[in-house]
Amino acid sequence: MTSKLAALLPDLSPWRSSREFRLLWVQGLITYFGSFTAMVALPLQIKDLTGSPLAVGAMGAVELVPLVVFGLYGGALADAVDRRKVILGSELGLGALAAVLLVNALLPVPLLWPVYLVAAGVSAAAGLQRPALDALLARIVPHDQLGAAAALNALRWQTGAILGPAVAGLVVAYAGHAVAYALTVACFAVSVLLCLRLSPAPPAGGGEKPSLRGIAEGARYAWSRPVLLGTYAIDLVAMVLAFPHTLFPFLADELDAPWSLGLMYTAGAVGSVLLSLTSGWTSRVRRHGLMVVCGAAGWGLAVAVAGRLSNVWLVLLCLVLAGAGDMLSGLGRSTIWNQTIPDGLRGRLAGIEVLSYSVGPQLGQVRAGAMAGWTGTRTAVWAGGAACVGAVGLLAAALPGLVAYDATTDEDAQRHRASSG
Repeated sequence: MTSKLAALLPDLSPWRSSREFRLLWVQGLITYFGSFTAMVALPLQIKDLTGSPLAVGAMGAVELVPLVVFGLYGGALADAVDRRKVILGSELGLGALAAVLLVNALLPVPLLWPVYLVAAGVSAAAGLQRPALDALLARIVPHDQLGAAAALNALRWQTGAILGPAVAGLVVAYAGHAVAYALTVACFAVSVLLCLRLSPAPPAGGGEKPSLRGIAEGARYAWSRPVLLGTYAIDLVAMVLAFPHTLFPFLADELDAPWSLGLMYTAGAVGSVLLSLTSGWTSRVRRHGLMVVCGAAGWGLAVAVAGRLSNVWLVLLCLVLAGAGDMLSGLGRSTIWNQTIPDGLRGRLAGIEVLSYSVGPQLGQVRAGAMAGWTGTRTAVWAGGAACVGAVGLLAAALPGLVAYDATTDEDAQRHRASSG
């Protein structure tokens, strides 16, 4: 029984074997805590200033273009310059933007336009940074530990996603938006100090200047890999069709449970944590494409059921299950990417991944806000979840190679394993 329980616990091999991984893990945890604190405070501030679900959803539209442009450029930059410098510079920029939110919140009457402006700036900085972070993982962690590293990184994200919204909800309710933004600024200050301790990470082969030609080369490689295309497509449709976070403030009011707002924001992360804490079995999985499909379908199904229920506790339970499904899909995607993409293209492919991972929720916010204004909050939630399940099923049928992916037989995975020693 003890050995079976131990087999379920997270594999800590990457933490033990890599100083750089440990440093990035702690730095990322602090950053996530600050980011998620602001993520809850921002829509709440817009809701308080406008009272409009469309105005809250519009934040996704404001963030979309900077994310697309800077995500793609950030991918090319991560393959061309020292990735440590990209991470550090972006972290400084994110901290400065949090300070702008703090100053605005301290005004006698906070302004709305700086909130949208900062949201666009955060989207740009995050788009620049994420490819460098993603591209660095396969360089600092042994190939056979990449699945375990993905699970540990997921656990880090989930911890921030639980603590950040929970603290933000309490802080905004009892101390105001300014204190929440001050916490965010403090977190980024500590994170920058940790980034300074990272070792240099120069580009493979010396790198070349970021260019449209380089971005196009990465896109051609992705297009030539149906398995990669499938991971991007499934993540994109799952987020566009079934991302409910914009509607949480209004859903809590409709359920006559405004006290549940912070729990709604953290419920998905709780489900993700539960999966990650029992993720030892995922290190032995070889069919990661099947993980992607099943996890995304589970996410959509749980969101659909949540939209049909009237009991707030059952809604929260469904959101927990949705988070577990999303995490299962995310572990599969991350492992496929890290197992198969060459280091020289990793930044550009991570830039494309930013589009599927991050653009999806932004479009999902717009979709949810617009649909809620037309059909009502509850319908916008359940209809989006049902559409997600159908879309994932169609994509799985159209991309059999993704479902059949096997880490032990896939040619790209074997080639990458051999090159990493």
